[in-house]
Amino acid sequence: MFFNTIHTRMRVVFVVVCVLLIAIVLRVFYIQVFKYDKLSSLAESLWSRELPITADRGEIRDRNGKVLATNITTTSLVVIPNQIKNKEEVATKLASILNVSYEEMYRHIAKKTSIERVHPEGRQLSYDVAEQINNLGYDGVYLVKESKRYYPYGNVLSHVLGYVGIDNQGLSGIELNYDDYLTGENGAIKYFSDGKGNRLELSEIYEEPQNGINVDLTIDLDLQLAIENELDNVMSKYNPEQALIMAMNPKTGEILAMSSRPNFNPNQYQTSSVEVINRNLPIWMTYEPGSTFKIITLSASLEEQTINLFKDTYFDGGSIRVENARIKCWKAGGHGAETMLQVVENSCNPGFVVMGQKLGPERLLNYIKSFGFGKKSGIDLNGEANGILFSLEQMGPVELATTSFGQGISVTPIQQVRAVSAAVNGGILHTPYIVQKMTEPETNSVIKMFTPDEGTRVIGEETSKMVRYALESVVANGSGKNAYIENYRIGGKTGTAQKVNNGVYMVGNYIVSFMGFMPADNPEIVVYVAIDNPKGITQYGGVVSAPIAKNVFKTAIELYNYPKTNEGMPREYTWLDKKYTMLPDVVGMTLEEAKKTLKGFQIVTTGVGEKVLYQSPEGNFYTEEESTISLMLSN
Repeated sequence: MFFNTIHTRMRVVFVVVCVLLIAIVLRVFYIQVFKYDKLSSLAESLWSRELPITADRGEIRDRNGKVLATNITTTSLVVIPNQIKNKEEVATKLASILNVSYEEMYRHIAKKTSIERVHPEGRQLSYDVAEQINNLGYDGVYLVKESKRYYPYGNVLSHVLGYVGIDNQGLSGIELNYDDYLTGENGAIKYFSDGKGNRLELSEIYEEPQNGINVDLTIDLDLQLAIENELDNVMSKYNPEQALIMAMNPKTGEILAMSSRPNFNPNQYQTSSVEVINRNLPIWMTYEPGSTFKIITLSASLEEQTINLFKDTYFDGGSIRVENARIKCWKAGGHGAETMLQVVENSCNPGFVVMGQKLGPERLLNYIKSFGFGKKSGIDLNGEANGILFSLEQMGPVELATTSFGQGISVTPIQQVRAVSAAVNGGILHTPYIVQKMTEPETNSVIKMFTPDEGTRVIGEETSKMVRYALESVVANGSGKNAYIENYRIGGKTGTAQKVNNGVYMVGNYIVSFMGFMPADNPEIVVYVAIDNPKGITQYGGVVSAPIAKNVFKTAIELYNYPKTNEGMPREYTWLDKKYTMLPDVVGMTLEEAKKTLKGFQIVTTGVGEKVLYQSPEGNFYTEEESTISLMLSN
């Protein structure tokens, strides 16, 4: 009985042991076969380490492929605390080289972590500093490649491009708006170490970083450099509080150039104030636009046929009374009897008040909104403002009057450029944009192309044609004459806007501006110039801003080969005490005939003969009277 009991127990134990062994074998088999990848990954995480390699951000280029933002290779310091034997010595040496305290460096080296990036002192090191660290030869001290953003043109286009932080993240401008595309995927050098951090004799694994996508802008760098130069001259000559210039293709909404002052160097953004680096004035600044806004009142009045430029007249006695407000003209005593075209040419405030009254508050406000005021333009940049308009309920007789000539409301420069573009391009309001395409970094193949939107019609083509005519007349005969360029058709409007401080209009402190476009019959470029409180000069848009716009137009003529024309407003005119007239074409005439035809001009000849082979300047274009004409003669 006793024997049978022992035998039974032994069999039970044997069965239990067998079951356990089978269970263990099955478990091992399950782990080895079905859980291998997971366990391998967990094991690898215990003894694998990575030295990071940052990817290059995508380049930012202009419309012609010229690089505006690129990358340079620098080095950064990382340490593996477990591999550093003499932490005090290493901390002392590194602190001395990096010019930081011993305590700060020792904190990094003694940290209980597998790998420690020395931040920020050890980031983006100069070549000399990196070489000193490398020469130390300490175990556990590593220098790794790091990509640093670099802007080869410094301050140029700084607010548009924006800047990146120490970790290569976009913080403003294009760098922020397109950060997801510009940012690449970081790589690493993977090595292996034991639990104590000692490096194992296993092959390293190199994981290549993937560079970011390239972004091509609508900006033309050559035109951009021209407006940057103009702004530098403005700051030096007039010492204004702020200044801006921007240019746009009115047919598409493409931004061709955009800059403002003060600006900053994105390579050294830390040296500039937050207010400067984060305020892109062409889209952020809001102010009363002044007389450039009259283009909208004019467009609405022509579209609604409440005025006729040539038949309707207005007598300007120097002011107009609206309820208890007396609204003055800039010219003391007024302009007297004017056609509505002359009201536009003379930028006569009382005349525009009458235009606004004929429209009425509801129609005027509807047009203002349809031209895009009171809301963001939608440009692909951060920091855009809305501006402020009167509501219909707020627009009494005085508010209607002041709005008609651009006072009492608040707009942004980009809103004005967009609206005027619609007024002169045939009547279509487009959304402005500044990115043209995105391309793959290795092959440069296009990933995404940006094209103009269809736009929204705000006025008819015939109305737009009349607006262009009136604004060309402003430059040829009126307040915008300082933007005139002989033999090229320029249209535009000056502006002299009062500034408000604590609810009161300031005296002798204006934002002077000019809004222009060319060619006036078929606009390809709109240019806006605004100068805030220029010093040492009469503060009128026609005096300060129009000549600056003229210089920008001259650059555009050279860049885009706009042809000369004699089809502008054909009349003799006096401008800046110089008189211009249409120069006759004398090519093919005899010298005697040419001299008679060119009576009043100074003539010099080259060559031998009696017939005119060539003349300079060319005939059939406006030329300053009594200027010198060169004639080449032949037989």
